[in-house]
Amino acid sequence: MKYLLLEKLSSAPVIMDPFEYIIVKGFVNTETKEALLSDFPKIQKPGVFPLSELNYGPAFASFIEELESPQLTEIIQEKFRIDLQNRPILTTVRGWCSKDRDGNIHTDSEWKLVTLLIYLNEEWEPQGGRLRLLRSKNINDFAAEVPPDWGSLIIFKRSDNSYHGHLPFEGERRVVMLNWVTDQEKLKKELERHNFSSLFKKLVPFTIKR
Repeated sequence: MKYLLLEKLSSAPVIMDPFEYIIVKGFVNTETKEALLSDFPKIQKPGVFPLSELNYGPAFASFIEELESPQLTEIIQEKFRIDLQNRPILTTVRGWCSKDRDGNIHTDSEWKLVTLLIYLNEEWEPQGGRLRLLRSKNINDFAAEVPPDWGSLIIFKRSDNSYHGHLPFEGERRVVMLNWVTDQEKLKKELERHNFSSLFKKLVPFTIKR
């Protein structure tokens, strides 16, 4: 593969406490950095956007193809001992983080089986915006903290205690998220919800705080 270093994921251990997750640093080939940053969607509003609502270049399109590939799905299902064959994939993108609206502690919805987050930022210095995998609903009770810098990968299996969140941050924070979901109907409803939300955001412009 051109963008993803699958061998790093294949050799990474699954951490079992407090829930099942994998962290891989440098999962994206650094030689593709310039092209990916150039072709990443121009997003200057907070929120999660489906691919259908975004404009992006060919390098980013090829990157998404690799993320959604059967090869990556195979590795993930073997790691987490879960059948993901024929499970739809919901792919969304964030480009901007709001300190008032993002980072709240939560577990993902039950219809999301596995979540993958891949970050495409320069070296990350702020304390805010670093995803924490939590043991409880306390943001300071974390098992792992991952800065969203270039090529950092987090994958976790959804559970009732898969709490995660981050300290407040305002500014550009590029992340691609994949969710393997239970069925096509759930995927359809979620895409419809995102599309409605995107339409609302176009009607009510967001002003970036400088």
